[in-house]
Amino acid sequence: MTMERRRGPGRPRRAEQRDTHAAIMAAATGLFARRAYDSVSLREVAAAAGVDVATVHHHAGTKADLYQACFARVFAAESDALAGAVASAHEGLRSGPEEAFARLHALLDVFVDFLERVPETTALWLRRWSEPELHAELDDAYSLPLYRAVEEVLIAATDLGLLAEPSPRIAVRSLVWSVHAHVVSPSARGDERIEFRAFVHRWLDRMYRAG
Repeated sequence: MTMERRRGPGRPRRAEQRDTHAAIMAAATGLFARRAYDSVSLREVAAAAGVDVATVHHHAGTKADLYQACFARVFAAESDALAGAVASAHEGLRSGPEEAFARLHALLDVFVDFLERVPETTALWLRRWSEPELHAELDDAYSLPLYRAVEEVLIAATDLGLLAEPSPRIAVRSLVWSVHAHVVSPSARGDERIEFRAFVHRWLDRMYRAG
């Protein structure tokens, strides 16, 4: 006979803990996306999440810890969204120019789709980049790995003669900034979303397709 392990008095269930943590992260991400780091207090995060400050500390630590966790959260989501498309693009490079470019276009679509679906990613990074002297370590942990993953695809495509791009690092950053600007544009909806998608496909073909 096995005994069911009982919770201690007042001890929250694991599901409740997960829900509380998720609420805190969502509230913090929204606040940090709208305002600068120094303008957000843990008390405001607690109020937005519907908990007290002690609960925020318990689940997230200090404000600096919470800020970093917000970037880790969107980085994990973006990594999950891009990983399959990056791998598919690498696989398609040796299937001939048409298949290679079809998969490069698919990678573009996945990136644009993600930022349109999760616009707080853009807002967080724009706030971070507006204060370049603060939290530079976030770039190394949560931005550069994604840049490098796509740069490696472009380098491989260039080595195979599919692309003509001597500076893949600049190419990736130019596209990233363009998509971020699109996401925060007040007119980035309706027909303009379709037009922007067509633009990035033309950009890839006209700027970088070899031959």
